[in-house]
Amino acid sequence: MTSDQPVVAPEAAARGLVVGTDGLARCAWAGSNPEYQRYHDEEWGRPVHGERGLFERLTLEAFQSGLAWITILRKREGFRSAFADFDPDVVAGYDADDVARLLNDASIVRNRAKVTAAVANARATVGLREAYPGGLDALVWSFAPPPRRRRPRPGEIPAVTPESTALAKALKSHGFVFVGPTTVYATMQAGGLVDDHLDGCSAPTNPAVVKE
Repeated sequence: MTSDQPVVAPEAAARGLVVGTDGLARCAWAGSNPEYQRYHDEEWGRPVHGERGLFERLTLEAFQSGLAWITILRKREGFRSAFADFDPDVVAGYDADDVARLLNDASIVRNRAKVTAAVANARATVGLREAYPGGLDALVWSFAPPPRRRRPRPGEIPAVTPESTALAKALKSHGFVFVGPTTVYATMQAGGLVDDHLDGCSAPTNPAVVKE
């Protein structure tokens, strides 16, 4: 075992955790990969508010569909550049030439359906400001489930919930696309509407959604 590999102690493994060389217990998916560790420690499960932040999470989770999340993390700066730092007003103005440009941009995932979905969702985000008081932030957070304790085992973390199914339906009613319940639940995890770090994980709890 090299010095940068996590320790998979039997008691930690049974709880879905690994212990890093820094002595911190993490959800096993974070492993020893530095990009995963950084995302796990600093972002995943933390509350995200504001149009840009939520539009970014929704867009990235849609692009991740069918791919490993590490692919998205490694291309994240490319995505931010390609989509104007996820400014909905700018992306909403993208035309066919912009789509063609993005489909030739190796710094992102070049998938036509996902690129056009990002543009459509930017337009839906802008339109939501008038259709729904508080816009995307208010709509998304209105579907946050009640606070609960952290889950004790990885097998208890769902891929879809009643809240993600309802939010997906609401988003679609406002013109969003590529927002199935699974993608939406992943967005809820990424945006801190839920805290799916396992019990015993060293990541700080999200006090808005975790009962101590």
